[in-house]
Amino acid sequence: MEIERKFTVKELPADLEQYPCLVIEQAYLNTDPVIRIRRQNDDYYLTYKGKGLLAREEYNLPLNKEAYEHLRTKADGNIISKKRYVIPAEGSLNIELDIFEEPFKPLVIAEVEFPDIETANAYVMPHWFLEDVTNNPAYHNSNLSKQ
Repeated sequence: MEIERKFTVKELPADLEQYPCLVIEQAYLNTDPVIRIRRQNDDYYLTYKGKGLLAREEYNLPLNKEAYEHLRTKADGNIISKKRYVIPAEGSLNIELDIFEEPFKPLVIAEVEFPDIETANAYVMPHWFLEDVTNNPAYHNSNLSKQ
């Protein structure tokens, strides 16, 4: 189960380069249900995501590079490229700050995953976040891929 909130960002942290960074490319084979392939640095995955905005089922299966490249040719819509910075937050939480490349640049989205819905609902966003867009499907990467 993935329990996640999404936020737009008004400013990037000044010390962003000190945090781990993942280079991500992802493409969608289907958007209802969501079936996604992802390259994350040198790792490859096939992901199934169930319905939902704040909480939904998510299953990741490993792929090899050849399978990823084969499936990539079958993707619908835009292929999404982004850099993800992993920033420690309160407790054991992490902020995953996604800085999108073209054609979505200058979009920046922060995601925070939670262990349970109560913790998600109690979360207070930091000052550099702008708006909670968790319940706005337009900010789901699967919907961005269709633009």
